[in-house]
Amino acid sequence: MRREAAGMAEAGRIVVGVDGSVPSLKALRWAVRQAGLSGDTVEAVMSWEYPAAGWASMVPSMPTDFDPEKLAAQILDDALEQTLGEDGAAAITRTVRIGNAAQALMDRAGGASLLVVGDRGYSGFEATMLGSVGLHVTQHAPCPVVVVRGEAGTD
Repeated sequence: MRREAAGMAEAGRIVVGVDGSVPSLKALRWAVRQAGLSGDTVEAVMSWEYPAAGWASMVPSMPTDFDPEKLAAQILDDALEQTLGEDGAAAITRTVRIGNAAQALMDRAGGASLLVVGDRGYSGFEATMLGSVGLHVTQHAPCPVVVVRGEAGTD
């Protein structure tokens, strides 16, 4: 039931973590379907951070035009278009943040109606364990959280 039909308050915002992994793309599809039911908008969030100290010594030389934020934005755009198609992707708000993924999601979830993340994507016994980002947001998010689980080939 749409919020307008039920006489409820204005539509809200669903925040979804997208890193290009299969579990995050499943979470994105789930969030878009939920938004279709609730009338909410969808905001896809991708976070990036530099690897721990010492990584630069492993790379012979960084190109002078290397822009990790631009690269992250392109990865997010590609993931949205490949998953939702061009028209579906156009309806999604995009946010790229530097820093820890769990913190970026927590920051964006303030005022949101829902936060959606994928699980770790492991199989077998490890499937019972939640990834560190999912674990953190389920314990500390300022709004309800959905962790999308399941086999890689199913929705």
